[in-house]
Amino acid sequence: MAEQKKMVEEITSMEEDFAQWYTDIVKKAELIDYASVKGCMVIKPAGYALWENIQHELDRRFKETGVENVYMPLFIPESLLQKEKDHVEGFAPEVAWVTHGGLEPLQERLCVRPTSETLFCDHYKDAIHSYRDLPKLYNQWCSVVRWEKTTRPFLRSREFLWQEGHTAHATAEDAEARTIQMLNVYADFCEQVLAIPVIKGRKTDKEKFAGAEATYTIEALMHDGKALQSGTSHNFGSGFAQAFGIQYTDKENKLQYVHQTSWGMSTRIIGGIIMVHGDNDGLKLPPRIAPTQVMVIPIQQKKEGVLEKSRELLDLLKAAGLRAKIDETDKSPGFKFADQEMRGIPLRLELGPKDIEAGHCILVRRDTREKTEVPFDQLGEKAAELLETIQKDMLERARVHVAEHTYEAKNYEEFCDTINNKPGFVKAMWCGELACEEKIKADTTATSRCMPFEQEEIAPVCVCCGKPAKKMVYWGKAY
Repeated sequence: MAEQKKMVEEITSMEEDFAQWYTDIVKKAELIDYASVKGCMVIKPAGYALWENIQHELDRRFKETGVENVYMPLFIPESLLQKEKDHVEGFAPEVAWVTHGGLEPLQERLCVRPTSETLFCDHYKDAIHSYRDLPKLYNQWCSVVRWEKTTRPFLRSREFLWQEGHTAHATAEDAEARTIQMLNVYADFCEQVLAIPVIKGRKTDKEKFAGAEATYTIEALMHDGKALQSGTSHNFGSGFAQAFGIQYTDKENKLQYVHQTSWGMSTRIIGGIIMVHGDNDGLKLPPRIAPTQVMVIPIQQKKEGVLEKSRELLDLLKAAGLRAKIDETDKSPGFKFADQEMRGIPLRLELGPKDIEAGHCILVRRDTREKTEVPFDQLGEKAAELLETIQKDMLERARVHVAEHTYEAKNYEEFCDTINNKPGFVKAMWCGELACEEKIKADTTATSRCMPFEQEEIAPVCVCCGKPAKKMVYWGKAY
């Protein structure tokens, strides 16, 4: 097993240096490579297969709620971007500009989309006329560019893949209902497919999306105790509609402004999967999102009948509807085991001459390394059962981690001590004043993650200033 030990040694221990562990994982598991453009990444087949599965699962859920896919241009004229003041100010530091077309300078600069609100608004003002045209439930899958100063694979890059939903509604109530509905879609997807538990809530005004009336978020806790904003849903009210002149004639033949929403999830969530579930041996992929759910590893594959039986079992797994592959390379079993574990494949199937003689194979779980002997004729059923068990157990372990790393603070001394010495979420009361939010960030680098929908009263007063409290807030240090 020397080869297995060597492979593990190439991954820095997460206890020693979590950031380096993360980088080692994404490189060693061949999820990404660095591009020649600083701050951009090459998403390799293993990484892109994850994104394809995420896209497939989310897209199906979106369409079940009536959403249709569209595609908007990559470029936004500067004059269009300027129409919504708060929006443009929020994105100005991150915008990349196109100034030339070929050799000729452009008459007007073009922004490479950091997000597409302005393009959708420009389209909606011409596409919406009557209440009969509503709602408009659109989504696009695309890439966006934000000129970040500090980048990390998946978590923050200058170009990244995402989906952005943009909807238009007749009433404020319809827009609010859609905003919450899509947040719930994200939360359900994270928990049921990615095995990542999340906190649902509203962002403070300081942390909300530029130009939004309200921003709702799902917040996840990583293994190192830092928070990751994993998906957001924004209620724009009629602010964008007024800036862009998006009006419709209602049933009384009166002109009204539409109410809009926007919601998105990006490749950043792949970073979340890595940091919630991974260990010092590599990735641990939840079965429902894993591109390969079972890896068949023949033992002593040169011996007569081993490869043939291994391929037969591979076909059985596929017939049971499982995503399975076989490793027929001439590398040693020890290397193959380590490679399968490092790539996070949930189950491996070991088969050697003695197993064939006994009429069974061995299934080994990636998450616990527990081994199960399975008769050949029960393989499809047992493998599917094990994958479901792994999925549920991974979610439960993640939930326990969040519970064990969520603290309460009733006064500022307790808050600062906890946030600085116990990585995780800190629940504390807030008066609603920006000054307290900014003081907490200045003193501790922690930010408000969200005001959860499920409110509790930790204390009657604000943890920072002692004035009467208005909301309980989850605070944390974040990516």
